[in-house]
Amino acid sequence: MTATLTVDNVARVHPVSVARGYRFELVKLVSQWRIRLLVLACWIAPALFVAAVSQQSSLPSDTLFGRWMHATGWAGSLVVLGFAGSWALPLLTSLVAGDVFASEDRLGTWRHLLVAVRSPRRIFMAKALASLTVILLLMAGLACSSAVGGLVTVGNRPLVGLDGHLLTPSEAAGGVLLAWVCVLAPTAALAAIGLLGSIALGRSPMGLLLPALVALVMQLAQMLPLPVAVRLALPGYAFIAWNGLFTSPSQIDPLLIGIAVSLVWAVFATALAYFLFLRRDFTNPAYDGTGRRAISTGLLPLAGLGALTVAVVAVATPSLGSGIEQDKVQRSVATAFAHLYRIQTDELNRPDVTEAQLRVTAACNKGAGQVAAHGPGNDWRCVVTWHLPRVEAAGTAIYQLDVTSDGRFMADGDGPKEVNGYFLVRTPIGDTPNPLWQFDGNVELLSATSKG
Repeated sequence: MTATLTVDNVARVHPVSVARGYRFELVKLVSQWRIRLLVLACWIAPALFVAAVSQQSSLPSDTLFGRWMHATGWAGSLVVLGFAGSWALPLLTSLVAGDVFASEDRLGTWRHLLVAVRSPRRIFMAKALASLTVILLLMAGLACSSAVGGLVTVGNRPLVGLDGHLLTPSEAAGGVLLAWVCVLAPTAALAAIGLLGSIALGRSPMGLLLPALVALVMQLAQMLPLPVAVRLALPGYAFIAWNGLFTSPSQIDPLLIGIAVSLVWAVFATALAYFLFLRRDFTNPAYDGTGRRAISTGLLPLAGLGALTVAVVAVATPSLGSGIEQDKVQRSVATAFAHLYRIQTDELNRPDVTEAQLRVTAACNKGAGQVAAHGPGNDWRCVVTWHLPRVEAAGTAIYQLDVTSDGRFMADGDGPKEVNGYFLVRTPIGDTPNPLWQFDGNVELLSATSKG
């Protein structure tokens, strides 16, 4: 009778549920001092950084929205977002997702875990969900901390968009929140690559560094004069495409393509990691990843996916050029100047004018007209012309432009100094630089060229 009961009890044994495995893996992760330090840093450091920089006399004007950190608390969160997309989030995904499976190899605990859970499939799901949860917690810390630091230090004030138009505090808050949500997709893609590296490379430190290395390669690729189709097909493009949310109308198409590509990469890399995990040898304590097969089972499928996404994007959006063309640059500069001119007019207490009354146009060339006016470069020059009501003579101003490969440009005023020179303007929030002195803009790479 006793033997029968024992057999019945063994027969009733079931694998541990995914929910219990998830809680177990989550506790394992947050109990590590490294993860706890990361959580603490992500929830405190951005606020201190934004508060400290916002009080300085010199601002990181070479960073997107950095020049507006004195004007509104929302600019600081966008500065942190730009840094996070380039450096912080790839490193965080490496330290969390890139080590979640490899740690079991280093400690030799796979046998104990299999005995406790009794299902490799559920182990994979639990570890993947636990690592994703920790990454979301770290991202939430970066977003909330940077926003709180800016709002407490500077205040809830309007934000100047990338085309010079003014966003109300509520519009700025919605845009900042949406921008952080949009980078979830490329972060998920890097996390999936981290899972793949952790499984395929085992104890090798390359598995831990794989997401950061992939992000670095994609960042370097964005700096090259690549065709727009190749640029959009990289899973990290959404890390920079969120800036299209801060133009009017929003440049939403490149962002949606970047998010879709990132999600495809996330699903594919996760599925590939799952396939490799189920095929691994858990009985060999000396097992150290797939070894030489890592290239054929991990790298080559990702390379094939990259080629496929480039082909699909190229067919869906015929964009094999740089996307930076003369008409687009002229249109973007004229639009930004018109919006910023109205801001300057209000700050100087002059009679208000509308964009329709100003009728701003821009004539731009590249390399003093010696080279074709398209593509990135720091040799763009624009002459902006506008008209004031009841004034016959048109006003003109000159700008030197530095246009980067991803479509962002920085315009530097080159006279007349009364219009776009450096001088301080007294405003209710304190003395601020002339808004027409230097400003950032964005050329939409996918927009059609104006035909006049």
